[in-house]
Amino acid sequence: MYYDQETDSVLEELGVSEAGLSSEEAEKRLKGYGENELKEEEKTSILQLFLSQFKSILIIILIIASIVSALLGELIDAMVIIFTVFLAGILSFVQEYRAEKAIELLRSLTSPEATVIRNGIEKKVPSKELVPGDPILIQTGDRIPADARVIKEFNLKTDESSLTGESVPVQKTIGALPSETPEADRTNMVYTGTTIAYGRGSAIVTATGMRTAFGELAGLLGTIERSRTPLQESLDKFGKWIGAATLIIVAFVAMLGVFYGFPLLDMFLWGVALAVAAIPEALPAVVTVGLGLGVRRMIKRHALVRKLPSVETLGATNVICSDKTGTLTQNKMMVERICANKQIFKVTGVGYSPEGEFFKGDKKASANDVHLHVLLLGAVLCNDAGLYKENEKWEIKGDPTEAALLVAATKAGLNKVELDQKYPRLTEIPFSSERKRMTTLSKLEANSGSLPVSGLIAFSKGAPEVILGSCTKIFLDGEIRSLSPEVRQLIVGKVREMANQALRVMALSFRPLDEDTSFKKISFGEYTTEEIENEMVFSGLMGMRDPPREEVKIAIQKCADAGIKTVMITGDHKITASAIAKDLGILKENDLILTGSELDNLGDAEFEDKVEKVSVYARVYPTHKLRVIDAFKKKGYIVAMTGDGVNDAPALKAADMGIAMGITGTDVSKEASSMILTDDNFASIVAAVEEGRNIFKNIRNFITYGLSAHIGEVLIVLIAILGWQILPLLAVQILWINLITDGLPPMALSVEPPDSGIMRQKPRNVEEGLITRREIAAGLGLGGLIALQALIVLVWALERDFPIEKLQTLIFTLVVFSEMFNAFNWRSDRYSIFSLGLFTNKPLVYAVLTTVILQLIVIYVPFFRTAFRTVQLSLFELGVVLVLASTTLISMELMKYFSGKSSQEKKLGKTNYE
Repeated sequence: MYYDQETDSVLEELGVSEAGLSSEEAEKRLKGYGENELKEEEKTSILQLFLSQFKSILIIILIIASIVSALLGELIDAMVIIFTVFLAGILSFVQEYRAEKAIELLRSLTSPEATVIRNGIEKKVPSKELVPGDPILIQTGDRIPADARVIKEFNLKTDESSLTGESVPVQKTIGALPSETPEADRTNMVYTGTTIAYGRGSAIVTATGMRTAFGELAGLLGTIERSRTPLQESLDKFGKWIGAATLIIVAFVAMLGVFYGFPLLDMFLWGVALAVAAIPEALPAVVTVGLGLGVRRMIKRHALVRKLPSVETLGATNVICSDKTGTLTQNKMMVERICANKQIFKVTGVGYSPEGEFFKGDKKASANDVHLHVLLLGAVLCNDAGLYKENEKWEIKGDPTEAALLVAATKAGLNKVELDQKYPRLTEIPFSSERKRMTTLSKLEANSGSLPVSGLIAFSKGAPEVILGSCTKIFLDGEIRSLSPEVRQLIVGKVREMANQALRVMALSFRPLDEDTSFKKISFGEYTTEEIENEMVFSGLMGMRDPPREEVKIAIQKCADAGIKTVMITGDHKITASAIAKDLGILKENDLILTGSELDNLGDAEFEDKVEKVSVYARVYPTHKLRVIDAFKKKGYIVAMTGDGVNDAPALKAADMGIAMGITGTDVSKEASSMILTDDNFASIVAAVEEGRNIFKNIRNFITYGLSAHIGEVLIVLIAILGWQILPLLAVQILWINLITDGLPPMALSVEPPDSGIMRQKPRNVEEGLITRREIAAGLGLGGLIALQALIVLVWALERDFPIEKLQTLIFTLVVFSEMFNAFNWRSDRYSIFSLGLFTNKPLVYAVLTTVILQLIVIYVPFFRTAFRTVQLSLFELGVVLVLASTTLISMELMKYFSGKSSQEKKLGKTNYE
């Protein structure tokens, strides 16, 4: 792919000279290769997106139920069902309307125009007309229009962070590289969509359109299908289960009624009413409203959800795969260690803010230390970066590495603007990839404070081995001394020590140039490189890195407490990734680190066996990230992926939960994601996980609440028919119970805040679905209790020879009141309502009061008494119903108390045993 060939060979293979292609040849190639554009995938129409919201089995069952209700004359119930279904669909549609734009945004990242040489003439052409073989000219600020092989470079550096994730600009070269060189290390190539950070050069286009690195990403995005969320899968399973169970039970009860002599038509109508009541038509609305409210709460906690069902996915997440640069780290180079006078100084501070201190060990060091001052003076004068404050925020211009040196010097009180004016630069020898150093000449006044030198001074910075190799002296103990072999080895050891801490090490030196005796040159510009950069004085080392975000370490520990494994996936080198991972607590003892090349050497089965043990992946590409996510998914994990670069987009889309960075993230990564962190803070994920878990808890609690009601109704009917051959509830009463108990209270339950211990629980098993044995047991238990309450009322009413209408009214009211007490039960399946606070969920209090008032209207207002075939109840009768109904709450409170006590005893027993 041209990177392993010399430039002459590249030109020959592509059939071009440095004079460029002829217009005719360029047109011919354009027809053969096609335009330099990314192919756009077929879009989902607005209508298709809207209709897709109504494909779940539960929604289809509800639509059928509404049609049957309408045909039987129950228009109000039919309208309520249709309204809740369409409300859920519209809310979901609005949330997802702007999805699936990743390909368009990839297109926007390509350059609109390119400077090309054709027919020997430099000209600008639309970038879509570029073809392989075109020589292009590139300079600072340009966006690369196509993948190309560099043939000339003048201190050329590219910012490839959007493609590779690396935060440091890449120095470009022109020489051939070994054929086994990984893509991220091919320094003689430039890639579509990246930008020129510094310098200028020329390159030959080698790939266009979908054949470029960006094209491969676009291809990956186009082929990746979003997996259904755990909640969507659970709702579908629940829909199948409730549909089958309802039909079987209702058919059995209806046939039983016919067997005992009830009219066939009446039992059919009654059976349909019971079926409609058994199906939780409020569920889609409750789920959608719950998710929508969760979205609002998440926005306040700096998480913007783009895919509504994804809100809950985080609650089930048990693996978070995170990009390093800009996500776990600040994406700002910062000097952390300085070596001067054989001593190590620690530098504090955050980002580009010039506020920080210097420490020797645990003791604060003076910024006026002469050795520190000489080193930092050189870092300022031999520097092309800038530091400025804009909108109360510190920003840099120029190379991030140089900016890091400048920020460290500013912390010591050295102001670049003032020093450049005081000691103006007379000339410079620029940095190049071959020399690996930069040198400047400045004239220092004789009274320059405590400095050991004055006059014409050369300051140099660069790679430690290069700078140290040019030094014969060292500034040590306040004076310039000869650099002994022992001290030289000591410095080499310090460089190795810093490198092992994942620090990028820069060495600095200076040399006094005596105008009168040493060179006797007329102008400073006449000194040769060899004359200036020789016999220099070593001043020290500066170690820098892109530091971890301060709050991330705590967030990762919280994830661990919540049973969530954090995995780092980065394009950075293994040593750097390892050091950051250890610092953050991601890499623990016995954990493995894999590089991209090592991953390539593993078969799928072998890798799947190891994936749970690997905590760090280094030097990886987009395809590797997809492979990691796929391996975790095959193991049954729910995987979240965080990232901010274009290189992260395919993995963000493939993950169960793609999380993009809102500030530093590219538009492509945002559109490929399910959620965006508006503050770029990994710690916000913890808050989002809490919300996700709470949403599922509330949905499950509502379903259990509804399940107990429906089981209670079916048991009441079965007992009454089998024992006394009477119908305890009429069809219209069953529909009313369904309407008011599945209306406001469930909506209020969806706003219940998280339990205090929700983040100390392990992620739920997605295979369990919405209903587990625990929920079924609770539904059967409470349903049985409601049936027992009704049985007591039935026996009591029959003993007193109450008319059938009063008996039905008593049971009708009992079921409604009992369900209102039951609603308070399901604020939490673990904690007492008294520990939660009786009135902390005000919407539920209002919902219950409203429902009770509506029920009283039905039994006391004449018009409604006629419609629902009820009779008035005395205060005593109403009191009996109320006392019996309250046992629903009392019994659940007792169960929670003894269950909590038992759990605590188990924990204490386990602690003592251990």
